[in-house]
Amino acid sequence: MKIDIYIIDKKGKKELYDPLIEHYRKLCRPWAQVAVHELFTKEIAKAQEQSPAAAQRAYGAALERYRPGAYNIVLDPEGEAVDSRRFAKLLEGHSTIRFYIGGAYGFERDFLRHSDKTVSFGRITLSHKLVKVVLMEQIFRGLTIINNHPYHK
Repeated sequence: MKIDIYIIDKKGKKELYDPLIEHYRKLCRPWAQVAVHELFTKEIAKAQEQSPAAAQRAYGAALERYRPGAYNIVLDPEGEAVDSRRFAKLLEGHSTIRFYIGGAYGFERDFLRHSDKTVSFGRITLSHKLVKVVLMEQIFRGLTIINNHPYHK
């Protein structure tokens, strides 16, 4: 299984959360190859200065090319709230899964509608860097549930 996480976020210098993300990436290796891709183009930067709607369009435009050929899951506060077992079921039966984390203004409704699933980790706002860690842990937890590994118990 191949899992890609696409996030609208500036690539920063070494971050506090990087070791945790790498830790979970390594833990996932027996079952899946997981990669994190940070995207922040000049178009996104310019659009964010214009308006929230322009920013949302720019996020979708930057990510659209990655969607074909995969099961696409968008993280959005308005998405379906899932527990870890339901999250694990989302991973089953797919060889390529792509997760999308939007920028500061979220995604356009059209981007959400054209995804296979929209999931929420709750209504609270988390930093992009923390969401990456939470998503990585849930991916690992989901893989352990699918493979009957004792981590999730």
